Amino acid sequence: MRRLWIGLTFLVFALLLGAPVVRIAMGAWDEGWRGFANGLTRPEAVHALAMTGLIVAAVTVINTFFGVIFSMYLVRAAWLGPRLKKLLNSIVDLPFAVSPVIGGLMIVLLLGPDSALGGLLGAAGIKIVYALPGMILATLFVTFPLVIREVMPVLQEIGTQQEEAASMLGAYGWTTFRRVTWPQIRWSVVYGVVLTVARSLGEFGAVLVVSGNILFKTQTATTLVYQDVENFSLTSANAVALVLAAGSVALLLLMEWAKSRQKHV
Repeated sequence: MRRLWIGLTFLVFALLLGAPVVRIAMGAWDEGWRGFANGLTRPEAVHALAMTGLIVAAVTVINTFFGVIFSMYLVRAAWLGPRLKKLLNSIVDLPFAVSPVIGGLMIVLLLGPDSALGGLLGAAGIKIVYALPGMILATLFVTFPLVIREVMPVLQEIGTQQEEAASMLGAYGWTTFRRVTWPQIRWSVVYGVVLTVARSLGEFGAVLVVSGNILFKTQTATTLVYQDVENFSLTSANAVALVLAAGSVALLLLMEWAKSRQKHV
């Protein structure tokens, strides 16, 4: 019975995960190498992939920096108090509970051209919604918890004894973090970064709402796939989707490697 259930589990995962990837790969090569290459080298695909890469890079850097700082505050800052920490923890988990589309809609309502704050920013020449800043902000919303939720358990597990000892020996805050804290949390940060990159690559709902999916301006790889499917350009859509899927698989392997290294630290 145990082997039967294990076999059924593998079968279900193969149907849910493996079959779609195989179908995408087959669809990308329906027209041979020429169709696959044309789907990736057309100007709109090059722009969309470049836009996706820019968003992923910006979101990863911001999330990593502020995620580590926020984790340190939630775990180490006793002056915050238990009630405030509980509130902040709830806010961190908000993107897990709210649909990305709702998150994008909130950004439009708060910073859109028809809102008070959006109008003030627009008058100053700063465009948030239907521009790159809004797309970065929407992706930050859906990926913000990932680094924090990987780093916090490690900080709680290692405690504060080594940091306090370093402080008593005269080490400054930055030195303590660099030589004591960072070596113990670095693999959890790597794990969180990989999750952030993977989530940013595949983000669709929130970005679609705040970007407007404007060709050669605010179109990302995922929204281009959506547009290609709507226009029945299935080979082109599969070509871009295959690149994203290959990137996700590579990130999955990197994530497993980081996970194994984290266990041995």
